[in-house]
Amino acid sequence: MGGEYTPEVLADLHARVRRDLARWGLSPRAQVTLLNVSENATFALGEPEGRELVLRVHRVGYSSAEEIRSELAWMRALRAEGIIDGAAPVSGADGAFVQVLEPLEGEPALHGASSRLQGAWPRRFAVAFERLSGREPEAGDAVQWFERLGEITARMHAHSRSWVLPEGFSRKRWDFDAMVGERGFWGPWRAAIGLEDDGMMVLERALQRLRQRLSSIGESADVFGLVHADLRLANLLVDGHHLRVIDFDDCGFSWYLYDFATAVSFIEHDPMVPTLLRSWLVGYRRTQPLSEAAAADIPGFVILRRILLTAWLASHAEVPFAREFGADYTRGTVQLAQRWMNGDYLNSAFT
Repeated sequence: MGGEYTPEVLADLHARVRRDLARWGLSPRAQVTLLNVSENATFALGEPEGRELVLRVHRVGYSSAEEIRSELAWMRALRAEGIIDGAAPVSGADGAFVQVLEPLEGEPALHGASSRLQGAWPRRFAVAFERLSGREPEAGDAVQWFERLGEITARMHAHSRSWVLPEGFSRKRWDFDAMVGERGFWGPWRAAIGLEDDGMMVLERALQRLRQRLSSIGESADVFGLVHADLRLANLLVDGHHLRVIDFDDCGFSWYLYDFATAVSFIEHDPMVPTLLRSWLVGYRRTQPLSEAAAADIPGFVILRRILLTAWLASHAEVPFAREFGADYTRGTVQLAQRWMNGDYLNSAFT
């Protein structure tokens, strides 16, 4: 239960956050509001006088403390060099960015000491960030922001290629097996909601072709390195003329061009995606060279990401939008994979 966001677990997390407000210099009068639930549970913390923070409470077992500290180290390095304008992490009173929320006193007795709940209330890692102004890009203005996103992404990739990793740096490796292998981070894609036998056969053929192509691309330092790995619209903030990149929780080592695939997460089927890709390429090439041959691999990365997301939705069924997407998203994944194998996916982006 500790890793699932049932109402009981969310109530427990809310109580822990409220109990520990003083860690971040907040008074007992601060308001605690659940913002969203996805991989983690995110809370807004607001003082009556106006100070606001965002607190990310981590899913149990997904990231170690060292992985979280490594994520924050890269974020801070990117901010220090002016590459991103994202939220700054806020340390606790003890100077540490990664805090541990201990179980409430009396748990599990507090929630009923049934055998089902024994050991179900583990410690949780939590990180606070300054709260930024801005909004998620809307479909109507996404094209103009994708050009800027391409530029920011290219600058992050350039930084990744030259940055000397701090001692002890540890982040996940998002290679083929970690995404869609037998022990994928987000569970088996074959468990996708509503996936039928004929659809499974389509995805197996697509993945076989993708594995072969990725083997040809390789994992040399010019094509594979530290990436954000989750640049979807929900992790972008538009504030006036500024585009901010937030939430590096999934950052890790993968193919650089995988970052575009993550930017169109959950909208891969939208007719505007070819236009988004063209816009992104304009911005990217303004900062970093990218050949036509390399860009031609981007549709395959989008299909890989889409299949990975079907596994995520299946393994995170308690998350509201996972239930919302459900079997329709799986069926759409099968259709897009078939289109890609037919050479009929995102072609218009390159004409």
